[in-house]
Amino acid sequence: MHKPSLRHRSLALLVGTFVLAFGGWAHADPPARIARLGYLSGAVSFSPAGEDDWVQAALNRPLTTGDRLWAEPGARTEIQIGGATVRLSGGTSVSILKLDDQIAQLQLMQGALNVRVRRLEPNQVFEVNTPNVAFTLRQPGEYRVEVDPDGVATTIVVRKGQGEVYADDVAFVIDSRQAYRFKGTGLREYRQAATPRLDAFDRWSNERDRGYATSVSARYVSQDVVGYQDLDANGTWRFNATYGNVWFPNHVATDWAPYRDGRWAWIDPWGWTWVDDAPWGFTVSHYGRWTNIRGSWGWVPGPVRARAYYAPALVVFVGGKSFQLSTSSGTFVGVAWFPLGPREVYQPAYPVSRRYFQNINQSNTVINSTIINKTYNNTNVTNVVYANWKVPGAVVAVPATAFLQSQRVSRAAVQVSPDVLVKAPVEVFLSLAPTEVSVRVNATQGDKPPARVLARSIVARTAPPAQRGLAAQKRATPVGALRPVCSLAH
Repeated sequence: MHKPSLRHRSLALLVGTFVLAFGGWAHADPPARIARLGYLSGAVSFSPAGEDDWVQAALNRPLTTGDRLWAEPGARTEIQIGGATVRLSGGTSVSILKLDDQIAQLQLMQGALNVRVRRLEPNQVFEVNTPNVAFTLRQPGEYRVEVDPDGVATTIVVRKGQGEVYADDVAFVIDSRQAYRFKGTGLREYRQAATPRLDAFDRWSNERDRGYATSVSARYVSQDVVGYQDLDANGTWRFNATYGNVWFPNHVATDWAPYRDGRWAWIDPWGWTWVDDAPWGFTVSHYGRWTNIRGSWGWVPGPVRARAYYAPALVVFVGGKSFQLSTSSGTFVGVAWFPLGPREVYQPAYPVSRRYFQNINQSNTVINSTIINKTYNNTNVTNVVYANWKVPGAVVAVPATAFLQSQRVSRAAVQVSPDVLVKAPVEVFLSLAPTEVSVRVNATQGDKPPARVLARSIVARTAPPAQRGLAAQKRATPVGALRPVCSLAH
């Protein structure tokens, strides 16, 4: 059987040391979907995949396989995963055991989850593992899963939908409007319980759900786009004769540009990933394209009926190992970038198949297949005229050290003269090796769950993958080791 070819084979040889240092970079397509940390209230901590450190969680952090969250008592937070939303009450410890296009598998060690599944594809599975049972959500609906503080019992409430509990190769179905309490791990000790009345956590969850149900932005974006509901209160949709429906942010500075207010983080397997500061910044950073219309930046979504593909950052990097920035403090290596415009090809820096390359472009903009294939077949495409390159203020630049340390870009940004940019090459593969700070996103230390909670074992129906941390695998790569791919036409 013919296997899809993988791009950047020669590139992998050129930077073999770098790739080997980060074993998560396998020759396989990454998932099309990711989770987003979409709401924070109170003290919430985060631990990156495979790491022991716990830091204060940041809004808009992309979450994927291996990431962990801890909501302190009194806190609340929300994880958004395409067609589902997971909400954590205070005193809740959750891990993402596996997240890809087929499964969302969570580990609940303590506390309460409200899970609202709006859509499940025929081949998709949503599974919650607890110390007592594994619970598979079989239908769209509303579910609550709660693990006692001592881990002895798990209570499952199916308000709408249908689920299946599993332990020791035994399973049975829980229908809508049913509640069960399970002790032990063999489905030998359980009882049916009365469906509990809604508490404050349930009412808050329902209020958050109404934001999805009444979202205006849902008319203009694919249903797989994560975070679109936050566009409603923070911008305006306008029709443009060239691009169709375009979203314009409200209350931004006159010199604001996309990918300026936020920071860079390293998230496996995508690599360098943009984490936006704005509450509405997730959707417009990882889907669609940006255009400048009469001096105002507008976000152009991909086709409404296409399956959305997440991208770490839809930008073009500018520079090279000789790219120098100069300030009153001296001259140093810099990194610069600007947003891709509509109908421009996004070239992933990570190895991908032809199918993935085509899908991630056609789901995020309207673009001709011939152009996509031409770019895929020739990584050294030249004479590319990028629409946003010459837009005043579009190019954002920082010292490479600030980039690696995940510093806030708006504070570290450096002015770059047009004369310097004219001579700078475009970068597809930004071969800066991440630091431990890059993985944690330069966050302050946070609290961790009690040791007794972290030590608990769980019941799982689907075997979770082994977790590997990038920080533990890192190898030194010289700062500024950037590989030029093509030059800007001018």
